Amino acid sequence: MIKEVCIENFTDVPKLIKLGADRFELNNDLAAGGLTPSFGVMKKTIAYSHKHNVPVMVMIRPRAGDFVYSDDEIQMMQDDIQVASLLGADGVVFGCLTSENHLDKDAMSKLIILAKTLTLPVVMHMAFDEIAENEWSNTIDWLSTHGVTRILTHGGQLSEPIQKTILNLKKIMQLAEGKIEILPGGGINAANVDEIDDELHNDQYHGSKIIY
Repeated sequence: MIKEVCIENFTDVPKLIKLGADRFELNNDLAAGGLTPSFGVMKKTIAYSHKHNVPVMVMIRPRAGDFVYSDDEIQMMQDDIQVASLLGADGVVFGCLTSENHLDKDAMSKLIILAKTLTLPVVMHMAFDEIAENEWSNTIDWLSTHGVTRILTHGGQLSEPIQKTILNLKKIMQLAEGKIEILPGGGINAANVDEIDDELHNDQYHGSKIIY
């Protein structure tokens, strides 16, 4: 089981690696839902983690709030993807929606194409959870055919405990089987990860407190 730890700075990285972190998702300001980390935090975290064979996925999100981005914000995200690549990130994490909460395929395509050019794996983050259930299948198919590696999802709104979104997560996993990885997250911690795995039988989980 891969335990991906969601972090917002370098401070706890040495301790978390000793405790068994398998992968990091590096953010800034988790209270705002996770934003793009600074150059310095990226550089130090990636270099240190790589010495210990722990991959680092970098959040690409220019601001808090919704996931509807202007052309200027998409350009900033493209620049940040290039910085993440320059610093040796193992992948990038982002998601773009329209004002109607459909997947913004134009914006996603621009970012995915750049990431592919830089040989960076792409993860769709929890913006996926804003998409209506009747669009899950088509969204999963589009993401998988455009080379997205996995989807980070809570299976519903974060205000719901993950125990109440298990059925949704099972449905998402069924739709994604053989196409794209699913990374359950949001409320998964060291105390409940085994219980959740008993329900989902997945190979990876995500959380800020998943190993301590």
